[in-house]
Formats: sequence, C-alpha cells, structure tokens
Amino acid sequence: MIQLAGSLLVLLPFVLVQLGRMQTRSQWYNLLNLAGSGILAVEALHGRQWGFLLLEGVWAAVSLRAAVRWRRGHRSGQATQREATQADA
Repeated sequence: MIQLAGSLLVLLPFVLVQLGRMQTRSQWYNLLNLAGSGILAVEALHGRQWGFLLLEGVWAAVSLRAAVRWRRGHRSGQATQREATQADA
C-alpha cells in the first residue's frame, strides 16, 4: 500500500501535466513529486533495491531543489512587489 501511494503521488502530477491541468514549474508539481519519490526511496532502502533507491533518491533531491528554488523565487517576488507598492506611495 505504501508503494502504491508513493507511485500515485509521482504519477498524479505527471498525468495532470499531460492533460494540461498543471505546470511543471508549479509548487504542487514539485511537492507531489518530492513526497512520492521520498516514500519510494525509503521503501527501496528498506528493500535494499539499490537501483530503485538511486532513481528515487535523485528524483526526490531534484524535486526538493526545485521546490526550494520556487519558494525562494516566490518570496523574492513578494518582496519586490511590496517594495514597488511602497515606492508608489
């Protein structure tokens, strides 16, 4: 059941992107991939499935990096917008 949940968390954003309902640069895309691949990486570690662990570990690391970059960009965008609003006042 845990592997199925992890797989669904990775597949859901993929399907939504293919259907045009989600963007690959969205925070939800990254977070769903991170959650799913993280779950699958832990499962692979417990099962000593080294190739699968490599695949899912890298997938999780890349998803985490993208989520952090998105968050930083979002925060700096808010700060820039706030500064522009203050300058107009």
